[in-house]
Parts: sequence; C-alpha cells; structure tokens
Amino acid sequence: MTNATVESVQASVYTVPTDVPEADGTASWSDTTAVVVTVTSEGVVGTGWTYGPAACASIVETLLADVVTGADPLGVPGSWSAMQRTVRNATRPGVAGYAISAVDVALWDLKARLLGLPLADLFGRVREVVPVYGSGGFTTYTDEQLTEQLYRWAVEQHIPRVKIKIAEDWGKAEHRDLRRISQARDVVGPDVELYVDANGGYQQKQAVRVMRAAQDQDVTWFEEPVSSDDLAGLATVRSAVDADVAAGEYGSDITYFRRMCSAGAVDCLQIDATRCGGYSEWLRSAAVAASYGLQVSGHCAPHLHAPVAAATPNLRHLEWFHDHVRVENLLFDGTLDPSGGSVTPHRSRPGHGLAVSVEAERYRVTS
Repeated sequence: MTNATVESVQASVYTVPTDVPEADGTASWSDTTAVVVTVTSEGVVGTGWTYGPAACASIVETLLADVVTGADPLGVPGSWSAMQRTVRNATRPGVAGYAISAVDVALWDLKARLLGLPLADLFGRVREVVPVYGSGGFTTYTDEQLTEQLYRWAVEQHIPRVKIKIAEDWGKAEHRDLRRISQARDVVGPDVELYVDANGGYQQKQAVRVMRAAQDQDVTWFEEPVSSDDLAGLATVRSAVDADVAAGEYGSDITYFRRMCSAGAVDCLQIDATRCGGYSEWLRSAAVAASYGLQVSGHCAPHLHAPVAAATPNLRHLEWFHDHVRVENLLFDGTLDPSGGSVTPHRSRPGHGLAVSVEAERYRVTS
C-alpha cells in the first residue's frame, strides 16, 4: 500500500421529500438534500456526505478533487489541510466547509477500509454504544402526529430522551409552545428526558419566561433559545434557567467553538461533522470543548457521527434526527438500530459500515 493514491473523487446530489411538511421556530422545508462524496483507491471506496445545497458538489468537483486526487489515502490530515488552503478565497465557513466535510469523511472511511478497520477502532473507541435522543417534533405537526412520533421513540423503541421544536413563527405562539411541551411530557411520562429546540426563535427574556412557565414539565435541554450568533444572549439565558443550554450546530471550525466556549454560552457544545470540517475538525473541536470542561453532542447525521462519537471521551449523546434518519435509511445500506436508546457502531464492517444503496438512485438529482 506504500504507493497507493486517491484515484478519484466524485460527488452526487440526492433530494428526498419529507414525509409531511416540516417547520421549526424559524424555517420551513419540504425536502432534504444530501451531497454524497465517494473516493477510491485500489478498488476500495470511501463514502462521506453533507446536508447542504447542491453547490457543495460543484465545489468538490471544481476545487477539492484536484487537491485530493493523487494524495496518500492514509494521510488524511494532509489532504484536509490542503483543502483548507484551497478554499481560502471561496471562504471556509458555509458551503465550502460543507464540501470539505463530505470529502474528509469519505477519506477517513477510505482509510479505515484500506486498513480493514471499523472507523471507531481507527479513531480509538472509548465506548461500545453511543447514547441517542429522538429528535423531531416539528411545529407543523398536528397533536396526533406529535403523539405518534413521541410514542414511537419513548415507548416502542425505548429511547429515554426526546426533543421537540418550539418558538413557532419566531416566538409568536408561546401558548402553543407551552401546550406542546405539556403534551410531550404527558406522552413520554415522567422518566424520559424532555428536550426543546427554539432554533434561535426567541428573544432573551422571552426564552427565560417560557422556561419558567414550563418549569413543571422538567425540561432539561434548551437548544438555541436565542440566535447562536448571540453569545452574550445564550450566556444570559443559561444563567437564568435550570435546563442545560446547547448550541454550536452551525460551527465551522475550532475558532468558532472556542469563542462559544469562552463566552460561557453553553452547557453542552453541539458539533456537526457534516458542517465543521468532517471528522478531522470534529476531533479537534471536541478537544476544545473538553478544555473548558464541556461535553459535546453530535448534531444530526446520526449514522455519520456514530463512529466518531464512540471515540470521543467527552460525548454526551447523538441526535437521532427524524429527517436524517429517514434519508440515511433510504440512501444507504448498513444503517443502525436505536432501540434501547443507543446505537452500536459496526464492528464487523470496515469504515463507518455504510454504502450507497441501489434504491438511492431514485433520489439522485441529474443536471
């Protein structure tokens, strides 16, 4: 393998319609787009992906492929550094960072497969199973739809943590938010952890008032009560509520995460390897959080995150997000089972254990 090189880099776009219309506090959508990257060496294929616009595929093909092709497939950090330099004038945060993330994940998957190792073992597994929480509870759901989803997680799959969306219409429906929080608690019972996600839809004092009004529902996780750009606001809410405040899903690099940690803005730092720079930047970012005594939580893309989560000492849990679970089950073979409240990254398959399925072709977007 000493003369092995990365021989090809390809990107494909897949769009999957949602099962029903969805919205959170500040956005609505009817489909989810995944940009899937494959890299090859000596007949072995590594796969990575990001949940971003189709433009990510163009960046992979026009900026990143030439940098990675011909590189040592075992030298992933070198390829990652080269990609960072290449996108300087395209700006690293945002679409270019999403594209780098997908390629980086594919390269790590390729390396593990070439070595015949599960990714969690390549990184250095610190736990056998990864705790998950059920996530969805969109503001567009009817009461019946919300009940059905929560019941499936908490009762049928025995997941002991669930999260719903609140701050409907930029915080203009507080009464409905509170009613849905109460409904969620009634469905899951007293022993399941209840989380809420405002997606930055509240103002500072409004977020505090809502949590105080919901105090008897024992909410223990309050995600993005205000905009994640408002670090002082996050810190203000954090100091005033009992629930743990979480944010970080839009983090693009370790400097972003360091600012968030140093501002005292969160109790738990969320990291998304499909946005921040892949597995390479996930590991560095988790170390930044650890230096502040903080745990991290994987944001969305649960099957992509499972192997690196298993190798992260300061991990709290992983988001079992309804949309991405659905998309990953449709696009990939080798998906995991969250029954009991955790997933176990593959030990019998190399890499992350997933491969693009034959059925995925129906969702591929052709130009």
